Amino acid sequence: MLSTMQDVPLLISRILTHGSTVHGSSRVTTWTGEAEPHRRTFAEVGARSAQLAHALRDGLGVNTDDRVATLMWNNAEHVEAYFAIPSMGAVLHTLNLRLPAEQLAWIVQHAADRVIIVNGSLVPLLAPLLSQLPTVEHIVVSGPGDRGPLAGAGAQVHEYEELIAGRPTAYDWPELDERRAAAMCYTSGTTGEPKGVVYSHRSIYLHSMQVNMTQSMGLTDQDTSLVVVPQFHVNAWGLPHATFMTGVNLLMPDRFLQPAPLAEMIESERPSHAAAVPTIWQGLLGELTARPRNVSSLTQVTIGGAACPPSLMAAFDKLGMRVCHAWGMTETSPLGTVSRPPAHAVGTDEEFAYRLTQGRFPASVEGRLTGPGGERLPWDGESAGELEVRGPWIAGAYYNGPDAEPLRPADKFSEDGWLKTGDVGTISPDGFLTLTDRAKDVIKSGGEWISSVELENALMSHPDVAEAAVVAVPDDKWGERPLATVVLRQGATADFETLRTFLAEEGRIAKWQLPERWTVIESVPKTSVGKFDKKVLRRQYADGQLEVTRL
Repeated sequence: MLSTMQDVPLLISRILTHGSTVHGSSRVTTWTGEAEPHRRTFAEVGARSAQLAHALRDGLGVNTDDRVATLMWNNAEHVEAYFAIPSMGAVLHTLNLRLPAEQLAWIVQHAADRVIIVNGSLVPLLAPLLSQLPTVEHIVVSGPGDRGPLAGAGAQVHEYEELIAGRPTAYDWPELDERRAAAMCYTSGTTGEPKGVVYSHRSIYLHSMQVNMTQSMGLTDQDTSLVVVPQFHVNAWGLPHATFMTGVNLLMPDRFLQPAPLAEMIESERPSHAAAVPTIWQGLLGELTARPRNVSSLTQVTIGGAACPPSLMAAFDKLGMRVCHAWGMTETSPLGTVSRPPAHAVGTDEEFAYRLTQGRFPASVEGRLTGPGGERLPWDGESAGELEVRGPWIAGAYYNGPDAEPLRPADKFSEDGWLKTGDVGTISPDGFLTLTDRAKDVIKSGGEWISSVELENALMSHPDVAEAAVVAVPDDKWGERPLATVVLRQGATADFETLRTFLAEEGRIAKWQLPERWTVIESVPKTSVGKFDKKVLRRQYADGQLEVTRL
């Protein structure tokens, strides 16, 4: 028996049309670093998205399934590209501007991008790569910046505003199959070459609905969201699409991602919500501590990309900014879990402990734990294993090139189709996920596991420690032992023995897990998306580049 419901495809064009009409007065505000930010309504974004689609189709010959890349900061023009490109049937490919040049060139070639839309300030990054990008036919430049480096480029160079000027402000968006490719992102390539993840219209639509659930970010048209997480990082965690569904105003920082301008835009534009990785919030906390501002409007902060140290969460609580933990990855669109404490814990001593977890799986995302022998582990809050997930916005394969079959490596996907996340953790009986480490970062000492994340969080709770990263290093007796690398605050007086004693106090860390090897570094190396890059630390240790003290 079939239903009597209409079969209307879930398309990004429908999100755009809804946002630009029903929520047409909501705004995208782009920070300019000048006296007045640039403001554009959702209705204007919708009209300009239609103009961009006409320009790409009629002016540059972009066809269905062609890849159009963006090398851009978070700004209104990038939002226009987010909607125009997939809505017309092409595929949006966001390029990670923080990747090494050789990886960036590899990604563009692998995706076979035909067009690149680039911010003027990023032209110096793109220009040296063009000789390695034979598929790129057109470069479209938006915003201020020297175009000189593009002289003599093999591709045709266009000005964004000139390209869309005078074109129709309405577009007859095609009725696409909702399972068609809409956008693609590549993983950051921490091991091997980056891997392409291709999102469908359906997956983005469903993910956007989940972002808007009250048990997720739960924002309304009364909110303004400061989107610090880059638009090249898993579609800015789905916020550009989700906000057009509900009319949430967007505050886009463009290239002004340093702590001081972020504090200034919060004080000036009064956002109620913000989203970024922990390293951004560490810097902002330091700025607000040194130079207090009126940031009282910002009451909700979504942190993902890496575990939020408890000390950072507590510090923002004191500022009136409630941190909400979330977990995800490129392959999960990225919403995998969100940490909203259950009703029975709110207002009790349990609440903070729940907030420190990665949270519960939303409807449609299923999770399971797998032991080292492939056995399924119970949700008992104690059994630790590798997290595997599946759902309608979870990748089932990687993109393997224009004419190749999808790639399903055995170390990334189970035989029955679940995504192997590479994260190790536990799940409580009521469904709360706690990640204890990455599988590649867990320290295997004498047959037991030591969580590097637990050690890092404990170290960063010491007032003299600004950042800390812990990695496994070889040990003749135990196989592996932890190496603690710490970044001390200015004027800090704590020495390694003091920090080791601090870890042992009040049962913070079991005695057998305490690091014997210590070193001070200027800063923890980061990946292109702001996570601790522990492979760099492991390599530096192996090469003898770190001055290590053994206690």
